[in-house]
Amino acid sequence: MNPDRGGPVLRIRHDVNGGPEVLFAEHVDRPVAGPGELLVRAEAIGVTLPTVRKVRDGDGPVSFGGEVAGEVVATGPGVTGFAVGDRVTGLCFTDAYAEFAVLGAALASHVPDAASAVQAVALVRSGVVARGAYGAARVEPGESVLVTAAAGAVGGLAVQYARAAGAGRVVAAVSSADKAGFVRGLGADRVVLYEDADWGAPYDVVLDGVGGDLLAPAVRALATGGRIVAYGSGGGTVEAYELLVRGASMIGFQMRAIAFGKPELHDRWRRELWELHAAGALRPAVHEEIPLAEAARAHAVIEARRNLGKVVLVP
Repeated sequence: MNPDRGGPVLRIRHDVNGGPEVLFAEHVDRPVAGPGELLVRAEAIGVTLPTVRKVRDGDGPVSFGGEVAGEVVATGPGVTGFAVGDRVTGLCFTDAYAEFAVLGAALASHVPDAASAVQAVALVRSGVVARGAYGAARVEPGESVLVTAAAGAVGGLAVQYARAAGAGRVVAAVSSADKAGFVRGLGADRVVLYEDADWGAPYDVVLDGVGGDLLAPAVRALATGGRIVAYGSGGGTVEAYELLVRGASMIGFQMRAIAFGKPELHDRWRRELWELHAAGALRPAVHEEIPLAEAARAHAVIEARRNLGKVVLVP
């Protein structure tokens, strides 16, 4: 069912690359759900570091993507399993920073009655990345795990998932000492700073969401036969010799590849996340709920690496 477009809706965009100051609000016609799509009245929108980086350093203006949670107000042709009035969360690849967003039904999932839209945005996408990265590392019970960007949305859930899944020692790496108490509260056995000469190595597994200059010391922290899983957007290079001398391996993980390539696995992970959340084993942290019109402030928080958990825009 696809009703009339209705009145104008608020949307955030940018015309040039740069810092948070380049974002601006505008009013546009309400979008329409196409084949296989859901039109959702957004109640919560996740802000991610990759999006912030694209705004500052990309090749030109991008249409903001991200996770969105809210109520289905229309369904496009061919949609099954969803109806108007359902509460859902999912990935929106264009115009996610808006009062109404279009989600592909294949990447959407129902939100349990007991959960809020903000909790859904903080848990599902970040949790799937954390769960997927951990699974890609094939962690054996009792092995040690180091998580970088541990105070962020994905890293914080990765610390908790490693704890729940039976890792032997879970260590959190963060950018500043003022984040130590937060990540210890998530279950980390120890906290190290990126600038520390000693990261408490060696580790069987490193889950890295930072990349860039941090990638080399992360590889050096691996034990013999260790695995590093890179899931962030920071890029970076690794000397093959560093892997060779440790008999170590490097693995890339991208959630979108799983969502499209292995949808049954993606669905199973989402169900597992909600089960762990209901059991109290996963507690998605929300740093701040910021009005949609103040999206620039949300980007500034993430650029400054001040966030402890998820930054969420609320229309």
